[in-house]
Amino acid sequence: MGPELKKISKSGIEEALAKTELYRFLNEPEEAESICHDILAIDPEHQLALRVLGLSITDQFTGAPADRYAEVERIFGRLKDSYERFYYLGLLHERRAKVQLRAGRPPHAIRVLFEEAMRCFEEAEKIRPKGNDDAILRWNRCVRLLESYGATEEREEGIDLGDG
Repeated sequence: MGPELKKISKSGIEEALAKTELYRFLNEPEEAESICHDILAIDPEHQLALRVLGLSITDQFTGAPADRYAEVERIFGRLKDSYERFYYLGLLHERRAKVQLRAGRPPHAIRVLFEEAMRCFEEAEKIRPKGNDDAILRWNRCVRLLESYGATEEREEGIDLGDG
């Protein structure tokens, strides 16, 4: 039997969270992910650790089938605040769409991912805290990306990607 994981102290959570942001900024999302697992081992519902864990995993997306989309969806689904749940699920779909574009998938093939991101951002917008326009900013970015790839011209059933 190999070495066992050690538990961090509850009093060390805030310092550990600060390290997760540093590692994400240094483009070392695997390190941030590991720290989040350490935090969640002692506080399984720590909301910031859940958010950072999900984002750290999305930082690792490559567009390959092995990307952990379903895992991130489950993580963000554990967020207690409805606004945050919709907003971060929107980020998941947006990041998945962007990585698929970078991997060479045609824009029309990933349009549905942007539409799902936009649906989530629209739901978040309805219940956003006063003065928080983050969901609107993300929605607009999705629209601009779709426009830049010419993916807004075909309107199918679902949400209208125009200027309405």
